[in-house]
Formats: sequence, structure tokens, C-alpha cells
Amino acid sequence: MTTTLIDRVRHRLAGADMEMTAAVVAHAVRSEAGGVLADADVLEALQVLRQEFSGTGPLDPLLADPGTTDVLVTAPDQVWVDGTAGLRRTTVTFPDEAAVRRLAQRLAVATGRRLDDASPCVDGWLPGSGVRLHAVLPPIADRTCLSLRVLRPATHDLDALRELGTFDVEIAEVLRAIVRSRRAFLVVGGTGSGKTSLLSALLGCVPPGERIVCVEDAGELHPDHPQFVRLVARPPNVEGAGEITVRSLVREALRMRPDRIVVGEVRGAEARELLTSLNTGHEGGAGTLHANSPAEVPARLEALGALGGLDPQAVHSQVAAAVQLVLHMRRADNGARHLNEIGAFVRTERGLEVRPIWTKASGWHEKELLC
Repeated sequence: MTTTLIDRVRHRLAGADMEMTAAVVAHAVRSEAGGVLADADVLEALQVLRQEFSGTGPLDPLLADPGTTDVLVTAPDQVWVDGTAGLRRTTVTFPDEAAVRRLAQRLAVATGRRLDDASPCVDGWLPGSGVRLHAVLPPIADRTCLSLRVLRPATHDLDALRELGTFDVEIAEVLRAIVRSRRAFLVVGGTGSGKTSLLSALLGCVPPGERIVCVEDAGELHPDHPQFVRLVARPPNVEGAGEITVRSLVREALRMRPDRIVVGEVRGAEARELLTSLNTGHEGGAGTLHANSPAEVPARLEALGALGGLDPQAVHSQVAAAVQLVLHMRRADNGARHLNEIGAFVRTERGLEVRPIWTKASGWHEKELLC
């Protein structure tokens, strides 16, 4: 009988034009149950429906864990979590494939998107949570796949990162010197390697009399700085209108009297605007970039520059004139994050290269490139 009650309540709430809070779900259960069911059945139905219609359902406890960075659902009985302890399978399960699909579709609506057979993929931000949603429905995938990325505010300073083992005392002082000397730099690394945390810590070292204007796809950077101004991009709504891109916000940042311009993550055509801004007197700018190693950074910048209409030669010229250093972060198998390499952009006969200055494995290479 509990299954029947759940189906009745689910049908009732499906047509309700209101926010599905826990109170709304509880009222629907009581209304449908009447005086027919036992209290235990009503409580069971309430628990199941609360998970289905409010929050992220059974994934709520996983997302609430401060060590969680990703929650991945690949099947009703396969829920994985990634974080400080690495990727691991959890004991959380869904009743069936339909339950995973319903959760994915409800979360898609919360982001202002649609997820159905006509539009089987969705990517967006859950409002007010700092959680990025990506979902795919069959037949694009064998089963409904749900990925939730948790963006924790990057609030550590350099001393805190040093205590965590990200780098030692000597390198901490080198990093402070890089910021004080207004060197422009890129923090690179793979997903979850700690790029944003390092960038936020470095921005906290900027003198308080300098104004930082930062452009982000999501508000992750939280440096301890009195003049930190953040501009956050906005995706289009369900009608496809209202989009504000990172590229357009970089142009807006130039009009806000910045001493330093920062792009939280360079991932598209905004690379052109960032390089242009750094070549117009805004020294000491910074950004993060996905790259597996410093040696791959020039090719990555060439690809992004092409999206903005720049040829490789133009990219090389702009980078060589405006960006000096590359800081490479790496995540170890045990989940620990550390600064793996400091490199410098150098123009050679072969083109633009990143030459190692210091590596964690072998120490200093060409320290004079810091000067």
C-alpha cells in the first residue's frame, strides 16, 4: 500500500506549480493518506518523497560532507564520491532507473534547463548551492548519468597551504615575491588539482592598496583582500536569452579601474581579451588553465586563442609580452595536492615554450629566469 500512496502523491505533486519544499511534500502525503494507512506507512512514504522532491534527494549527505568534490551516479546502485580520500563507491542507492531520471530532471529545472528525450543532456548551476550539475539521459548513455561538482570557496592563504604540504617555506617566499614584483602568471593543472586554492592564496598577497577585478564562471575565489571585486558569468535561460559570457565580462573589467585583472578559469575565447588586457598596462594579472603539464600550456593557449580569432604567432607574441610564469599544481594518488613545478615562458626558434625554473622532484633548474 505504501507504493500506491507514493505513486498517488507523486502524481499529485507533478502538476503542482510551487517549490517542492519538505512541508509541501508532507502536506501532500497527509492529504493522500487520509486515515487509511498506518503511521509507519505514512512515515515511509514521507521519507521516500522528501528525498525525491526536495534538495538533491539521497545525495544530500554526500554533498554536505566538506571533503566531497564530486558525486557521480552511473546507475541506481552505483553512486560514487570523490574528495580528499579519492574516488570511492558509496552505499547510497536509488530504487530504480526512473528515480535517478526524476531527480536529474528536477535538478535540471532548478538550473533553468530542460532534460528530456528532445534535450537529453544538461549542464548548469544549482541556485545558491555552488554545485554544478551535468546529466545525460538514454539513449545518449546506457543509463541516466548524473554528475554533481561541488565548488568549495577557496579561502586558504599561503601559510595554510604550506601547512597542508602544498609547498615548503622557501617556495612560499618565492610565491610572495612573484606577487610583489607584479609578475603575471597562470596556475595550471588537472581537474581538482588545487589551481583555484593556490590562485586565491596568491591574490591574498596582493598589496591592499591595489584593486583586483576578477571574472569567473562561478564564484570560487575568496581571497583575504579588501579590494577584491568579482564579476560572475551567467548562462542563458530556458528560452536561450540573458547569457553573459566570461569574454564580455573581461571587457567590462577593463572599465572598472583594475590594478590587476584575474580570470578564474581561462577556457574559451576570453583568452584573447585576457591577453589583450595584460598587454595594456595591467601588470600582475593571473588566471587558471587546464593543462596536464607546463609543456602543454603554449599549445593550449594557441587553441584558446584560435577561438578568439588569434593565430599562433599572435598568441605567442601576446603571451611572451604579458605573461611571465606558469605554476603547475598536481594531485597525488592519495588526494594530496602540491605545487609540482614553476616554469617561465621563453620564445625560441621553435616558438613559445615553458622552461622549468623549479620542480618538486629536482629543485632549481634556471633560477635566473625569475629575475
